[in-house]
Amino acid sequence: MKVNKILISQPAPANGKSPYFDIAQKYGIEVVFRPFIKVESLPVKEFRQQRVNITDHTAIVFTSRHAVDHFFKMCGELRITISEEMKYFCISEQVALYIQKYVQYRKRKVFFGTTGKVEGMMPQIIKHKTETYFIPTSNVHTSELKGLLDKSNIKHSEAVMYRTVSNDFAPEEMAGFDMMVFFSPAGVDSLQKNFPDFKQDNVLFGCFGDVTAKAIEDAGFRLDIKAPTEGVTSMSAAIELYLSKNQ
Repeated sequence: MKVNKILISQPAPANGKSPYFDIAQKYGIEVVFRPFIKVESLPVKEFRQQRVNITDHTAIVFTSRHAVDHFFKMCGELRITISEEMKYFCISEQVALYIQKYVQYRKRKVFFGTTGKVEGMMPQIIKHKTETYFIPTSNVHTSELKGLLDKSNIKHSEAVMYRTVSNDFAPEEMAGFDMMVFFSPAGVDSLQKNFPDFKQDNVLFGCFGDVTAKAIEDAGFRLDIKAPTEGVTSMSAAIELYLSKNQ
């Protein structure tokens, strides 16, 4: 099946650069950025109901840039001053560098994993096992990190600081796509909420991550393209591999 139009369910890149644009130019296709979901900060009142005191912790674990943004936003609204001695443990180097938006980057205070996965942070965390860790989370998250910390007897607490909600779509916005790419189970839920009678038929579904793949299959859809896989670490690379073989 020839692909002419792809829906990438993420916001358009602010700098106008993306590997998806390179793919579009190379294969003569149209790429549309339109997120199925949006992320909202939790109201201060709801956060306080979780009864977690951020200042009781000596280290923060960030699993995404969303977590970074909403953590510092909440601290600002609560008028919390973060100690200069606070340590930050990040799921990837990209997230670690993103912290510079809010705090001065110092290698002895910022640590990151090498795999981009939760377990990749654990060697660094275990080296600093005397710290008390705080994990800002979304309302939709797995218990994988909590399980690893519990297993290693690491003191920690977590609290929801942001949540994902569905974006509204007009029927005409879904017309003409040959491929849709998902990055979270919430995106799959949003598709079903907006279009309860949606039929996949010949539309190709791609996704990033095992949890999203399971959500697609649990919803009764067919999964055609997945990342990461062996030798393919990004969604854009997985799409290009598919197009190179089938386009």
